Formats: sequence, C-alpha cells, structure tokens
Amino acid sequence: MTVMDLNSDVGESFGAWHMGDDAAIFRSVSSANVACGFHAGDPTVMAQTCRDAVAAGVTVGAHVAYRDLAGFGRRFLDCSPTELADDVLYQMGALEAVARRAGTRVSYVKPHGALYNTIVHHEAHAQAVVDAVAAFGGDLPVLLLPGSVALEKAGRAGLRGVPEAFADRGYAPDGRLVPRNEQGAVLHDAAEVTRRMVRLAEDGTLTAVDGSTVRIAAESICVHGDTPGSAAMAAEVRRGLEDAGVTVRSFA
Repeated sequence: MTVMDLNSDVGESFGAWHMGDDAAIFRSVSSANVACGFHAGDPTVMAQTCRDAVAAGVTVGAHVAYRDLAGFGRRFLDCSPTELADDVLYQMGALEAVARRAGTRVSYVKPHGALYNTIVHHEAHAQAVVDAVAAFGGDLPVLLLPGSVALEKAGRAGLRGVPEAFADRGYAPDGRLVPRNEQGAVLHDAAEVTRRMVRLAEDGTLTAVDGSTVRIAAESICVHGDTPGSAAMAAEVRRGLEDAGVTVRSFA
C-alpha cells in the first residue's frame, strides 16, 4: 500500500491581513505547517489555526522562518547560527504552548521560504535549524528538500528527516525548485498538478521545466496555501491520489 502525506502552509494571516483559506485546506490535507509569527501569523491566528486543525483531525507542525515579517520570510537573513537556532527554538516553543491549549502538540517542523531554500546548501544555517529542533526534544521529524544539506545533518543528529515534494512548484533538472521570479516556478493547472503528483507517488519522478525527468524521493507533498485556488487544488490532488490507490496520511 502506498502512503503519502499531504501538507500545506497555514495560519499565515496577521492581524487584519488575511491569507489563504485554511478551513477549506483542512478538508484535504493531513498535516498543517502553522506559521509561528516570524514570517506570518500572530498569537490569535496561531491559536485559532491549532483549534481548527484539531477539529479537522489534522496534524500540527511548526512552520519556522527567518525573522522577516515584512518580507514574508522570503529574504535571506545573514544572522549568526546562534541567533538563528534561538529564533527557531523560540518559534517552536510559542506554537507548542498554543497547540497544547487547543488539545494538540507540535508533531514536526518545516522551515519556511528563504530559510527552507537556504538550508539546502548553507552548512551553518542548516546546522542551526537541526540544533534547535534537537534542543526542543521529542525527536521531531523535519520536512526538508530531498538532497539538502539539512536533510543530511538531521540524520546525523538522530532526527528523522522527511523529504517532500511540492505540488504547485516547478522543478529544475537538478531537483531543486525553480526560483519564484523565473518562468515555470508556480503551477496553476490543478489537473496537471494532480497528474504530476500521482506519478510522483507511483514511481517517484517528475518532469522538470526543461522536459527532463527528475527523481524525487518524497514522503510528503506540499500544496501552498497562499497559491490562488489552492483549496480546490488540494482537494483535486487528494482525490487523484486516493483514486490511484494512495492512502493520504500524516507521516507524524
């Protein structure tokens, strides 16, 4: 039996600013990457998102980021490894507090945006993230890009690194994501995305932007919550996976 997790970035509203349709996303995903206040989210949004996740039976994970609220966490910050580790641990602790109040807990960690992409290759920042997760305790799994430095370091630290794929993002021939400022970075055709994800679940391959075949070893698939039409796309991807005999279930 093939099993695949379906995750999405949620809780990314902030104050009067609304982002995404989390309630609709929760009907399709098995894991929720909840923003922890550094790139998006605030205490009230975090708490409500955890309550909604509990009601939907969705696993909660900490979506940690660089301290970059103005840039939505999509800008690299040249902070020290110590500062970054402290920031990541702080975010995890904040989410754990509101998650417990909602009747759940933080069950995994997923870096966001620039931090996620940076620790594909940045040794010091990758180690800082791993150190923070290890310091938090509980041997939490970490969602990371296949082939990343952070995935390797997580394994060395005795943490479970969970490789993931992105439903709505284009891939370069080397298996990395196409930068958002380049053509083909974001995919919007739900039917095409669903076909790609069924293929990924069945044989572990995708078509890169240049037409070549790239192998992606993934245990989880992400549908970005801030992509237009993301709720409908998530629903179609889940239907497609289940119709193909894939069980959608959280890895945590």
